Order: sequence, then C-alpha cells, then structure tokens
Amino acid sequence: MAEQVLRGTRILVVEDEYLLADDLTNALSDAGAYVLGPAASVEDATTLIGNETAIDAAILDVNLRGDMVFPLADALRDRGIPFAFATGYDDWALPPRFADAPRIEKPFKSERVADILKPLIRKEQ
Repeated sequence: MAEQVLRGTRILVVEDEYLLADDLTNALSDAGAYVLGPAASVEDATTLIGNETAIDAAILDVNLRGDMVFPLADALRDRGIPFAFATGYDDWALPPRFADAPRIEKPFKSERVADILKPLIRKEQ
C-alpha cells in the first residue's frame, strides 16, 4: 500500500480527459486525499470552488477543451489555494505570473503527484 502523505487533504482536480482525470483521482486517493471533482471545464471548476470552503490544493489541466485554465488559477491564488499545472506545455507557454507554480508533466507518473503536491500544502496533518 502506498504511503498516505496526503491523508486528510482536499484536492481539486480539473482535467477534461477522462482517463487522466481517473488516474489523478486514483493517485490522490491512494495518497489519502479526498478528491474534489474532477471538473472537466473552467465553468464547472469555478462552480465547484465557489461551493467549497475547504480546498487544500488543486491540480489544473492548462487547456480544457480549448479554454485556458488561467482565470481559475487566478481565482485559486486569490483564495490562497496552492495549485500545480498538469500539462504537456513547456514553461514558456505559461503566463509569467505562474512561473512559480509547479508542473506535473503529462503523461504523469502517479507516484510523483503526491510528491509535487505535498510541499504546497500548509495544513498540519
């Protein structure tokens, strides 16, 4: 059994490809996280974060069926919620204001997801 380094955390997943969303959900659940979503669009994710009071971190696909996720990333940052981008894009494709945001490169390795998120989460476990 995998170490549950994210036990008790609430992680938002925003990913429009079903298989990747399912893989992320499984990797996060195996690490002990409660998964919010997955949301497949900026609109669905915006509604979800508007209804949730406790989100510890998020994983955001950069391109959701042609819509860029950056307005959602701005909203999360405004709320103090850390996030990582799940993307195949190079660093130069991301706006400079997100230069400090970690990236989970697609295709991702399940065991790396928790390792990337863990340092972002300030919550005491």
